[in-house]
Amino acid sequence: MKITFPHMGNTYLALKVIFEELGVEVIIPPKCNKHTLELGTLYSPELMCIPFKITVGNYLESIENGADTMFMWGGCDVCRIGYYNTIQKDILENLGYDIKMFCVEPMKSIKEIKKFLKKLNFVSETKNYLKILPIFIKGLKILCEIDEFDDLVIKKRPREINIGEVDRLYTEFKREINRVNGYKRTKEIIEEYRQKILQIEIDSKRKVLKVGIVGEIYTVVEPFINQYLIERLGNMGVEVHRSVTSSEFVKEQLDFIPFIKSDKDEVHRAARPYLDTEIGGHARHTVGNTVLYSERNFDGVIHLLPFTCMPEIVAQSILSTVEKEKNIPILKLVLDEMTGETGYLTRIEAFIDLLASRDKQRQGLINVKEKV
Repeated sequence: MKITFPHMGNTYLALKVIFEELGVEVIIPPKCNKHTLELGTLYSPELMCIPFKITVGNYLESIENGADTMFMWGGCDVCRIGYYNTIQKDILENLGYDIKMFCVEPMKSIKEIKKFLKKLNFVSETKNYLKILPIFIKGLKILCEIDEFDDLVIKKRPREINIGEVDRLYTEFKREINRVNGYKRTKEIIEEYRQKILQIEIDSKRKVLKVGIVGEIYTVVEPFINQYLIERLGNMGVEVHRSVTSSEFVKEQLDFIPFIKSDKDEVHRAARPYLDTEIGGHARHTVGNTVLYSERNFDGVIHLLPFTCMPEIVAQSILSTVEKEKNIPILKLVLDEMTGETGYLTRIEAFIDLLASRDKQRQGLINVKEKV
């Protein structure tokens, strides 16, 4: 058995650790690129969202490298991710590929965790839960640690004195972590590069804008889809905060377990005046986190959503009201396979210029008041 899974930010590293610890051969799909998207778009229904098309491309590239078993996470409510695995399995079989696919549904009870562990039993060909559960926990720890590492990179990038030093180390980190196997070595690489990033000299007094990124999780955490937005903003002198991360997503699925805490309750509280029910995807998080960013004096918010994404279209309509009532600028970016880099970057640069001008006006007004 040779297992593979789609790219979604850092999620693949945690899955890689879990399956390697279970003794399964892992085929990591190539880093998402133009060919991945073109391949997935060619064989996907036209009106499916870009995350669906990218994941189809991931599977096809992995099959070319020898993968015969596909892993996918599921969903519920109106988000179409609940149909991904079924449609993708049909696509691959219609193309003549003899593959196995197993899907993990949202884990919101002990019963559903047992179902997940049972599926890991199938993959690892063992029924020893005492072995599988600790490995699952190791994978979750890796996911949390690498997201924390990314948060450190995000804070350092706009403040670095030697421009490009953070990106150089981060590229090196990604190369090295893909070379190692298992929990122990993966953890060692994360810690090694965390220490290197900490040693990067920064200008702690440098004035930086703060921008929150909200939207559908795939478009927020997968750099290729959002055209490396977080890295670009950091190099423009902007500190970014991601409203959703892979580790927070998993913790929210498991926060019925007493020792696992998530930010879900706070986000739902903030969203309540505008959206007080779950409609699927990350719509409620989009609204709630935008409100929280306004309360925390962020300079602006960027909303990322795939074309035809139903939950985020609902959130988009609500954000117009939030923008007015909370007095926080919001840039809405719809992403699909036709999104052009030039127009995309022009809109982002114009938005950051707007935020910088707004900040100067606000500071000028404060200075005038102080003189008076």
